[in-house]
Order: sequence, then structure tokens, then C-alpha cells
Amino acid sequence: MATTTDRPPATDWRRFLRHYLEMIAAMFVGMAVFGLAVQGVLTLAGLDAPGAEEWTSLEMAAEMSAGMVIWMRYRGHGWASSLEMTAAMFAPLAVLFPLLWLGAIPAGSLMLLEHLVMLPAMLLVMLRRRAEYGGATHG
Repeated sequence: MATTTDRPPATDWRRFLRHYLEMIAAMFVGMAVFGLAVQGVLTLAGLDAPGAEEWTSLEMAAEMSAGMVIWMRYRGHGWASSLEMTAAMFAPLAVLFPLLWLGAIPAGSLMLLEHLVMLPAMLLVMLRRRAEYGGATHG
């Protein structure tokens, strides 16, 4: 039988949720800022971005990861946690790319599916380190 001391305080879960939402916000900021930077560099170089869905998904995962890692480092998280979270951003593609190539998922759906898998993957990584993400030491 669990006692109240066996469960994390409610404030830990609020911090955990706040951190999850902050990371999602950092991902979108990273996607916007780094996306504009990539497009700017390509334009200055006179190049067009590759049109393949795979390229777009990889670029987006990298841009979102960059924003998230910057925020995580600012909040005091170590490189191991930051790299685990980055892996959660790219891991869905290891499954989705072959499904796309085999025709098991329709063209044009990769980005949506990537997001649908990415967010729970991030949550699982955070649950693995619940004390770190819900503790008072990071925020």
C-alpha cells in the first residue's frame, strides 16, 4: 500500500507539466527561428531546399531540437538529457521513413505522423527522468 510519502508532491507534477509545455514552445520557436535562418542561407546561396518529404522532416526535427536543447541548457539540464530529448525528436523518423518508402503511409502525411509520435516520445523520455523534469532544481 502506497503512502503519501511514496508519491511525488503535486507541485512536482505541475513543474513536470510546465517543463513539457515549455519544451514544446521552445521547439516551435526553434522551428521558426532556425527555419528562417536555413531558408535565408539557401536564398543567399541561390539554392532551393530539397523538396523531399524526408528532407523537410529531418530539417524540422533538427530545428525543433536546436530550440529545445538551447532551452534545456538554459534551464540547467545536462547534455545527456538534452541528447536523449533530441533522440526522441528523430526516433520517429527511423520508423516512419521505411513506412513511407514502402507506401504504407501516404505521401504528404509524414510531418503530421512525425509530430503525433514525437510528442509522446518526448513525454516518455521525461517520465524516465521524472525527478529531473519535475524537481525544483530546474526552474
